[in-house]
Amino acid sequence: MISITAIFKSKTENIEQVQGMLNHLVTETRKEDACVRYDLHHSDNVFIIWEEWKDQPGLDIHNNQPYLLDFVDKSESLVAAPIQVYKTVQIL
Repeated sequence: MISITAIFKSKTENIEQVQGMLNHLVTETRKEDACVRYDLHHSDNVFIIWEEWKDQPGLDIHNNQPYLLDFVDKSESLVAAPIQVYKTVQIL
């Protein structure tokens, strides 16, 4: 199992647009065979996606999906800081 935490800090004026784009990303990603969990959380203008993937090949497929690449491209001007992505291993 592979765990990913992705953190997006939206510019205040773009919160609704970023959330709409993330909602679409979550909907499409959850259809992927290797996706175990893809949950969206937020606090104010910070959005967090908690992901779990069956395996690395499945994550690699996800990372090349057109809807993910489109989101990354379009969100660059909407976020206040670069997207942070952490690939982690559960220890407990």
